Amino acid sequence: MKRLLGLLGFLALVQGVLGLVHEFTDLRWGLVRRIGFLDGYEIYASLALLALGFALCAAGSRSSR
Repeated sequence: MKRLLGLLGFLALVQGVLGLVHEFTDLRWGLVRRIGFLDGYEIYASLALLALGFALCAAGSRSSR
């Protein structure tokens, strides 16, 4: 379970960072830009992914197994 939470946290962190990079530099990376209903809210979704990633990594490091 610890590895799964760590992996999911890492993926969420990467997607959050890539979403922010896309918004501020116009590089076409990340999955946030491809989700249609998030049009106009990409920065908020990327920040939410960053927060989720940190939370998942913290939960994974606290996990006993």
